[in-house]
Amino acid sequence: MTVAPAVDRFERSEWASAFRNVEQELTDVPLTPVRGTIPAELLGTLYRNGPGRLERNGQRVHHPFDGDGMITALRFEEGALALSNRFVRTVGWQEEEAAGKVLYRGVFGSQKPGGPLANAFDLRLKNIANTGVVQLGDQLLALWEAAEPHALDPRTLETHGISLLGGVLKKGEAFSAHPRFDPGHHDRPRMVTFGVKTGPRSTIRLMEFATETDAAAGIKAGDLLCERKDSFNGFAFLHDFAITPNWAVFLQNAIAFNPLPFVLGQKGAAQCLQSKPDGQAKFWLIPRESGAFAGQAPRIVDAPDGFVFHHLNAWEDDGDVVVESIYYSDFPSVGPEMDFTAVDFDLIPEGLLEQCRITLDSGEVQTTRLSERCCEFAMVNPDKEGLPCRYAWMAAAAREQGNDPLQVIKKLDLHSGERQIWSAAPHGFVSEPLMVPRAGATAEDDGWVLELVWNGAREGSDLVILDASDLREVAVIELPLAIPHGLHGSWVEAR
Repeated sequence: MTVAPAVDRFERSEWASAFRNVEQELTDVPLTPVRGTIPAELLGTLYRNGPGRLERNGQRVHHPFDGDGMITALRFEEGALALSNRFVRTVGWQEEEAAGKVLYRGVFGSQKPGGPLANAFDLRLKNIANTGVVQLGDQLLALWEAAEPHALDPRTLETHGISLLGGVLKKGEAFSAHPRFDPGHHDRPRMVTFGVKTGPRSTIRLMEFATETDAAAGIKAGDLLCERKDSFNGFAFLHDFAITPNWAVFLQNAIAFNPLPFVLGQKGAAQCLQSKPDGQAKFWLIPRESGAFAGQAPRIVDAPDGFVFHHLNAWEDDGDVVVESIYYSDFPSVGPEMDFTAVDFDLIPEGLLEQCRITLDSGEVQTTRLSERCCEFAMVNPDKEGLPCRYAWMAAAAREQGNDPLQVIKKLDLHSGERQIWSAAPHGFVSEPLMVPRAGATAEDDGWVLELVWNGAREGSDLVILDASDLREVAVIELPLAIPHGLHGSWVEAR
C-alpha cells in the first residue's frame, strides 16, 4: 500500500469481508512492521472503537452500527508496539453471550427473531458502547450517544461498568459519542461534550470537563467545570458538533421522526428518520460558559439544505463563525429489506466537504465547496481545534467523484486547495485517520497520521503510519486481529 493513482472501482467481496465477528481477545501482543520503522517519538496509545460482534446464532445484524462495541488498543513505547482488544461487557452483551442468541432490537433495524409480532412494543435499547472511545481522568470511556458511557481500565481494557461520571449524569441519560477537545483556549484544556433529549422540542445539555489535574486550583482530570441547558423547537438528530473558543456549533438537520413503525416492530428507530423536503435546517450556536458570551441566549440561523453527520472544524473570524462540515444531499439509510453488504453506492449520496461562514448579526450564511471528492471522518491538528487551520486529513473514496467505500487518505490544503493522496486501493479500505502532532512541533502538519486499514487481499487489518506532512508511508504493521470496519478512535499520550 503506497501513494498511488486511484482505481476506478472497488472489489465488493473484499470490502464486505470485513463484516465478521471478532473471535479472540488479545493482550499485549508485540507487533513488528512488515515495512518501515515505528517512530520512537510516538509515545502513547491509539484506541479504536467499533462493532465487533455482528452475528449471533446465525443471525446477522441488519446494520453494522448495531454490532456490540469492541475496543482495540495499540500501545506505542519507544519504537515498540503492542496490541490488546476487549469487548465492552455491557449488560446486553453479557445477556446475549449467555443466551447464545439475539435478545434485543437494534436502533438501525436489527430485530429479534420472530418478525414484527415478536418485536412490537419492545422498546428496550441495548447500550452497545460501540461508537467512540476517549480517556477522561483515570477512566477510559466507551461511548454510545443514546445512553451513558461505560468505564474501562485504560491499560487492561477491563469493563468496570456504566459510569455516571461522579454523579454528573442520571441513569439512562444520553452522552455524546463525539466529544471535542479544547486544547486550552481559556484557562485549561477541556473535553467539551453534550447530551440531547429529543422530541417536538429538544434540549441540549452542554458540558465541559477538565482533562488535566490542577492541584493548586483543586481541579482533577475528569471534573465537570461548567454546563448549561438550552431548548430548541423541533426534533434533533445530532451526532457531532464543533467548537470555537466561544461557541458550540450544532446543526439541526431537517429530519422528521415517526416512531410508529418502530413501536409496531416493523423498523429500527433510525429507520424511522426521514428528511423533510419542506423543512429548514438550523445552526444552533450555544455560547460556551467558559467563553466571552457566557450566559447569553443561543443564536439560531438558517442552515443550507443537506444532511451532516460530521464536522471538520470551526473558528471565529471578525465576529463571524466559520464551520466546515461534510454534507450529504439527503439522509443515507439502509431500509428494512436491504442487505447492507449489497448496497448500491451509486444510489447513496456522497459526503462532500463544505465551509459555511455565518454572519451572526444578519443571519447570512455563505457556503463554499472545499472538495468534490467523497469523504468522511475529517480532522485537523488537535492542537488547532477551534482555530483557523490550513490542513485537514480525511478518509476518502478512490475515485475523484462519485460514491464508493473509503480507500484513500487525503490531506487537503484548506487555503490553496492542493491535495495529497495515500491510497490503500485496490485491496485496502480505510477508516478514520488520526493526526498525532510531533511533540514540540511548530509546523501544523508536523507529525503522523495513524490509520487502521482493512486489507481485503489477506482479509485482515493493518496499521499504517504516515508522515502527516506528505503522506509518505512510515511503517506498515500487519495485525494478528481481523477488525471490522470501525467508527471512532482517539490518541492518548503516554504520561
